[in-house]
Amino acid sequence: MQRTLVISASAPVPQGNRVEIAQAADGVVVAVRDLDRGIQYQVRDVTREQLDVWRAVVRDCRVTESARGARTALTVAFTDAASAAEEALSEADAAAAAAKAESDRWGGADKPPAEVPDRFW
Repeated sequence: MQRTLVISASAPVPQGNRVEIAQAADGVVVAVRDLDRGIQYQVRDVTREQLDVWRAVVRDCRVTESARGARTALTVAFTDAASAAEEALSEADAAAAAAKAESDRWGGADKPPAEVPDRFW
């Protein structure tokens, strides 16, 4: 699902970047944090209890300058936690498989275990 947000500030975010949106109770966007670049664009201050924070991926960004100031229109697509967790797990599985392949290549997993000498006591 896509949504277009209008922010009364210059907040250029590249297409494809993950963002965290903080909205006030009245629906006004208070802050946009670019998670990929680590930049936060804060429009106004609001207490933490009054915020609704959610994550999305930027599909389109338009920054417009006018006599009244800058304005940014962000088109974002929601990201759900389940798909993000599934992607993280698949990347972790791929990393574990690559580490196992590397350890097999260097570690001698194909060698038989050394024989334990008989004890004489």
